[in-house]
Order: sequence, then structure tokens, then C-alpha cells
Amino acid sequence: MGSQSYEGKQHHEDASSSVSTKSNAVGGKPRGANVLEDGDGDFDSGDDDEDGNGKDPTMAMVTGTQEGQNENPKNKKKKKRSNKKKKKTGASAPGQQSFPPRVPLSQLFPDGKYPPGQMVEPQDSNLSRTTGEELRYLERGHIANPEVLNDYRKGAEIHRQVRHWVQETAKPGYSLTDLAEGIEDGVRALLGHQGLEPGDSLKGGMGFPTGLALNDCAAHFTPNPGQKEVFLKKEDVMKVDFGVHVNGWIVDCAFTMTWDPTYDNLLAAVKDATNTGLRSSGVDARICDISASIQEAMESYEVEINKNVYPVKAIRNITGHNIKPYIIHGGKSVPFVKNNDQTKMEEGEVFAIETFGTTGKGILRDGAGVYGYGKIPDAPSAHLPLASARSLLKTINQNFGTIVFCRRYLDRLGIDKYLLGMNSLISNGIVEIYHTLDDIKGSYTAQFEHTILIKGSGNEIISRGDDY
Repeated sequence: MGSQSYEGKQHHEDASSSVSTKSNAVGGKPRGANVLEDGDGDFDSGDDDEDGNGKDPTMAMVTGTQEGQNENPKNKKKKKRSNKKKKKTGASAPGQQSFPPRVPLSQLFPDGKYPPGQMVEPQDSNLSRTTGEELRYLERGHIANPEVLNDYRKGAEIHRQVRHWVQETAKPGYSLTDLAEGIEDGVRALLGHQGLEPGDSLKGGMGFPTGLALNDCAAHFTPNPGQKEVFLKKEDVMKVDFGVHVNGWIVDCAFTMTWDPTYDNLLAAVKDATNTGLRSSGVDARICDISASIQEAMESYEVEINKNVYPVKAIRNITGHNIKPYIIHGGKSVPFVKNNDQTKMEEGEVFAIETFGTTGKGILRDGAGVYGYGKIPDAPSAHLPLASARSLLKTINQNFGTIVFCRRYLDRLGIDKYLLGMNSLISNGIVEIYHTLDDIKGSYTAQFEHTILIKGSGNEIISRGDDY
């Protein structure tokens, strides 16, 4: 989930970012092709396979839907009865995920230990710290805690399994509402937290509302009640951005899907930029250096659409960001363009390294739609004369805390007639509203994102999978 900022000002942090003949869901090549062959300079040549069997050990097996064959008993000619048993749609064998994913992850990993992400060796041997940095690390050294690290890895594995379903399911004609609800139902089922009782969604749930932004809309679109239903078209470029949290530790990860090879270079540019940003990240890495490497990688590409050639531009006023417990935008920003920010990444921090590329102007504006809401972490105490505002604030505290949510989530809890109370919370500086973020009409935007844990012993790209 991108953190909105404005060039030339201080970075503002939001309250809380199968084989087919069609274009690859996450990189413009046919599904089943190696999505890391597009020149994006992935780590270790993109090979996470340690035992030489050609499979990624971090990925759980997913069973597809198969149809059995029935013989017609009324046929005049007798046929030999088949011994094959009809397979149930979506059924899963022991140790395998269903399709769509609904088997809790705890059943697939009964020992409670979840697979790590991609481990990356540190870039230099200078691991000295100032006293201040050491003290700050001790304060936030939670990623060194085995339980916290396991929570992060659990969230990342859920993201991988749910997004596999998305990549196999989303296609022209599919409803965005059905897609968003399918993602969220999958996340909740795999976590074992439906979030319908007070406090349950604070133990595990969505890290923020599912983003399904199309074409010139770069970010922060989710289907909400009262909106006209949107169905995917072949010419669409869709950004799929969703987060999974376990005990407040948020995995933020996104990818782009297309069904037309026209946009392959746009996706390749943004994927290359994101991998470059990940490769440049680490202990003591300066934000300005990471940003410059991202822009250089992305803007080396161009894309031809309808016989017109467009340079791929880095979007200037949305950024990557660090993540804190229950807070998706933690205070540090990682822009996609050159800047003079000398801030360093520090050991123990968690970052969402994401990039957005566009064929448009590269400056986003607030759209007309409302994406969601988030309680401001340091919101002031305020007298709320409206009973509806007080009741709504209680619901937010019990079910979301500082996690961003949307209207669909309130409707799911059975909350109604809350708009007046919501407006009161916004006007009193307690809740922040998030709008869609759009480039110029007719442009196309793409996004790729991973969550990375910054460690002195080597970073862990926690959300890395064999898809991207």
C-alpha cells in the first residue's frame, strides 16, 4: 500500500500502502514461463531452489479443480464400468491447499513453523553502529524475536497462497467485488480469524483493504457498497495490492496483472525497479541512493501502445515506506525519484519496497472515490457530541485499531448508518480518509512490491515467491 507524498515537500505519512497463452499475471509472459527472465536483475538469478528439484520450497502445493467422468447407465450398449472415482471440486488432500484457498495454514504446517522468505547476504562488511542506532535497534528488535519472525513468515505464506488463486482466477469478465471478497475470505480462512467478534481481527486479518486499481488509477481503489460494479476487460492493467497481518505484523505485497502483451515492457520496468530497490536496501543504506537506483532502472524502459511510444516514468508523489506494528506507514518514505534524503535504513526495521511506473505524467491526484479510513495513531482526544461517532469509534478500536479499513468491512460487521459519525471522526482529526490516486486519463500504471526485513546478518525478502 503506497504512502502518498508530494515532491518538493517533506514526505507526508498517511495515518497508518498455470500455463496460459495469455500474458503472464505478474510480468507479461505466458503463465508457467520464468517470470524472472525479463532482465530485472533478480537476486541469485532468481533461483531459490536449494535441493535442485526445480521447486520453490517456500510454496505450498495447491490442488486445482478436476472433473470426473460419469458413464450413462441407460446406454443401449453395455460399457465396462469405470473404476475412477469422481473428484470433488476444490477438495484438498492432506497437507495441500484447496482451491480457492480455505484450509487454515496451521493445518498445512502442524509444527507451527513457516517457511522463510528469500535470504540476501549483506552488501558490505561494515556493520558498525552509532550508539543511537544501537539503542533504537534494541527498542524495535522484534524481528530478532523467533515468535515475531514466525508470525511474519506465516503472513507471507498466506499471501503467496492467496495470490496464487488470484493469478489463476482473475480474467476478463470477472467482477472486482468477487475478486476482492475472494482474496479477503481466503486470508481470513487461512489465518483462522474471521474477524466477526470484537478483537478477533486484531489477532490476524487484512493488513489494509484489498487494492484493485485499474489503468490510470494507480492505487487505493477497492470495491465499496454503492459503487457501480466493475468487470475486468482484456485491455485492463490491474494492480493487486493486499496485506496480511498476524498479531499486527503486516506483510505488504503487490503485483500487476494484464491480459494483453502490449503492456509487457511497462510491467518489466516496474518489476526491475522494485528488484533494484530491494537489492539496494540494507543496514546503513541511504534513502537517496535507493531512490536514485530505482528511478534509473525504471526509466530505462519504454512501451509501445497503439503505435505510440511512451517512456516509462517513475511516479513522483507516492512512495515505499517502513512498517510498524499495526501501522502500515511507519514514518520513513522511500521515493522512486532522486532526492537528497540522507536517512539511513537501520537494523531491525521493516520496509515495503514498492515502485509505481506510468505512461502518464507521473503525478497522482486524489480521485472521486473513497478507498478507506484509518485511525490516526497519535490522534488527539476530542469531545464527540454525536452518539454515532462515539459508537463508531468504539467499533474501530475493537476491530481495527490503527489498521486501515473500508466500508465493506463495516457492513460485514453489521454496522449501518455510520457516515455522519465517520464525518465527525474525520473532522475531529481522529480518523483519516483515503481517496483513490489517479494519473491522467488514458494512461497506464503498474506496481510491484515486497516486504523486506532489514538485518545485519542479511536481509529477508519475506514475501518473495516463485511468481515474482
